[in-house]
Amino acid sequence: MSTICAIVDFHTAGEPFRIVADPPVEIPGASVAQRRDLAVPGSEVDDLRRLLCFEPRGHADMYGGFITEPDDDGADFGVLFWHKDGFSTACGHGTMALGAWAVSSGIVAVDPSGTTEVTIDVPSGRVRAQVHTDTKGRATSVDFVNVPSRLVASGITVDTSLGQVTVDLAWGGAIYALVDVAQLGAAAGSFQAGEVGRLGEVSCEVVPENLTALIAVGREIKAGLADHPDTVHPEDDRLSGVYGTIFVDRFGTLPGGELHQRNVTVFADGQVDRSPCGSGTAARVAALHAAGELRPGQTLVHESIVGTTFRARVLEETDDSVVPVVTGSAYRVASSTFEVDPLDGLVPGFVLR
Repeated sequence: MSTICAIVDFHTAGEPFRIVADPPVEIPGASVAQRRDLAVPGSEVDDLRRLLCFEPRGHADMYGGFITEPDDDGADFGVLFWHKDGFSTACGHGTMALGAWAVSSGIVAVDPSGTTEVTIDVPSGRVRAQVHTDTKGRATSVDFVNVPSRLVASGITVDTSLGQVTVDLAWGGAIYALVDVAQLGAAAGSFQAGEVGRLGEVSCEVVPENLTALIAVGREIKAGLADHPDTVHPEDDRLSGVYGTIFVDRFGTLPGGELHQRNVTVFADGQVDRSPCGSGTAARVAALHAAGELRPGQTLVHESIVGTTFRARVLEETDDSVVPVVTGSAYRVASSTFEVDPLDGLVPGFVLR
């Protein structure tokens, strides 16, 4: 039996994040962005991703990150984010988990003030996790301070099997297609509520019962935008393309004045974010701010399909974007050492979706 590597599992608002603090393979590249570029199929780092993400050690919706050196002395460490289909440019829920992990493991010393800043280099830039701790130094919540985020385009129409759907594009470290789920009822037309794999006009909501249909439409929207010019990043083509589709239910304003919405993010090739999606929430904040729907100082309560929440607001305005801050909680759930039996024929493993 050969030992592969030790991992620590966290969850952020229900979404898994598997941390590999000391990857047992070389991860070449002079920066985190370049390391993502070089993590191609057939490389050792991609083989390790598949081993830790695929069944039987992981599952189709697993998410994680390999800890790397930072780009320079201005950050505490770097991270190469991964999922079942490859390596992503950003991950807000992962950043929150990494902040909690860095403080709980002693990599970054707890600030006596009760707020400890953890600076992390990711492929889309430099982000911060502001970890709030109790009197015993335990993380109680984490603020994810993202890269500048912006509305990219609005009112784009995409053909799907349910008909034509209108989407907005927003950047939050990755490009997301934002879809008001209410319009899918009209698009579904003659499909009946409860029909397998379809959204009926009676039940066009972000609820677990509709997840299969939302995954299918999310994939179609992403595919339909594959060659759209607005999905090209203006400065770095490595950041181009739609990463995920965010379906949104609008619930109006809470008694305390917060804007309340529920979403589910279908990303990569049909993966589902159990959390409200950190970088997706940042993109949502940018789009709502640009449309004048999120007032200065107002908080967005962003609920997930499983009922967990992030709270988000604009921290700072720039010329053409905003710096969002997204607050959630992350908790450690396991520590493991993965092994490979030389007689095991299921290496690196498999996924069923």
